[in-house]
Amino acid sequence: MLLLALDTATPAVTVALHDGTDVIASSSQVDARRHGELLLPAVDRLLAEAGCRLDAVTRIVVGVGPGPYTGLRVGLMTADTFGLALGVPVHGLCTLDGLAYASDVAGPFVVATDARRKEVYWARYADSRTRLTEPAVDRPAEIAEQVAGLPAVGAGALLYPDTFPEAHEPEHVSAAALASLAVERLAAGGELPDPRPLYLRRPDAQVPKNYKVVTPK
Repeated sequence: MLLLALDTATPAVTVALHDGTDVIASSSQVDARRHGELLLPAVDRLLAEAGCRLDAVTRIVVGVGPGPYTGLRVGLMTADTFGLALGVPVHGLCTLDGLAYASDVAGPFVVATDARRKEVYWARYADSRTRLTEPAVDRPAEIAEQVAGLPAVGAGALLYPDTFPEAHEPEHVSAAALASLAVERLAAGGELPDPRPLYLRRPDAQVPKNYKVVTPK
């Protein structure tokens, strides 16, 4: 196995290679405005570092969010394109699950990422491998009672200490964690889902009201 994992659902552009036993190479760059510019060069560097060619990849895993529309679709479209070109399966994993897996918090906790607009993407977890709730997007004050007393992981938790007073690293997801989680589930005989994006809300860019289409006569 040579599994390529990538995620662009948070400000981190993160890529990793896993050989079925260990992560053999990984890279993360934090830049919320350059997902499209940074992702493919990161994949090239990683393959060179590992001494592998792209056609050696046998499986692809991509973080499906939740995350902002523009950044998230960069990773999803790249994963789909690689899958079609190589003829290999493409799977999706929740980005919040990757953050939970990478955390060292014991017992029940919350994962929260920055959703902008003074909101967070979040979910509750029983442990690092078990999600209890579906991902949601809310203002921190609106979920304060639901997360009261629980440790929290992620950039969203770090941004809103009034709601998440016990916030922990990691701040952003890593593709290394996604890759390791995917390999663990595959080894246990589990099935990985298709890469269906978790947008949770409409994109920021909208067609203006009273927009007029002008076409040449």
